[in-house]
Amino acid sequence: MKFLIIGLGNIGIKYQNTRHNIGFDIIDEFAKKHNAAFVDDRLASHCVLKIKGKTIHCIKPSTYMNLSGKALVYWKNKLKVFNENILVIADDIALPVSQLRMRSKGSDAGHNGLKDIIACLQTENFPRLRFGIGNDYKKGQQAEFVLGKWDVNESELVNSGIKKAVDAIEQFVLEGIERTMNNVNRKA
Repeated sequence: MKFLIIGLGNIGIKYQNTRHNIGFDIIDEFAKKHNAAFVDDRLASHCVLKIKGKTIHCIKPSTYMNLSGKALVYWKNKLKVFNENILVIADDIALPVSQLRMRSKGSDAGHNGLKDIIACLQTENFPRLRFGIGNDYKKGQQAEFVLGKWDVNESELVNSGIKKAVDAIEQFVLEGIERTMNNVNRKA
């Protein structure tokens, strides 16, 4: 059985370690844990790994956040992966820092990367894991906040959240969306 895990973020040094790139950070940690290395490929950096007989393709789109759907659809079609075996990892300003929320479907909730994925897939029916980045910004400063670096005092919380997100990816692959949602959302 094949899975496609997509971490959302923006390419380039200026976006590294920003709140909006948490999807990249989580998928990097997941690949590192399983001794997989990303290589630049069509529309994304890509790696493949196996866990208990399941093949997992991980991508980090090189299309920038707002065009993430283009990369996802290309890899979905190339690999012939069903929507229920896709997991999109994104940041969420509606959740406290490092809180996770998993859903099997849903709206974009104002997230431009998810908005593009929904438009390209032509459905809201695909699993997603949201990672809380908080919303401690002044009115009119959302873009600066989201594209800003984590505060030093958040690092322990963020690192702990990344480890929980990696565990959630593994559980999703091995046990399915329902059990993973129950586990992740209950802990929240």
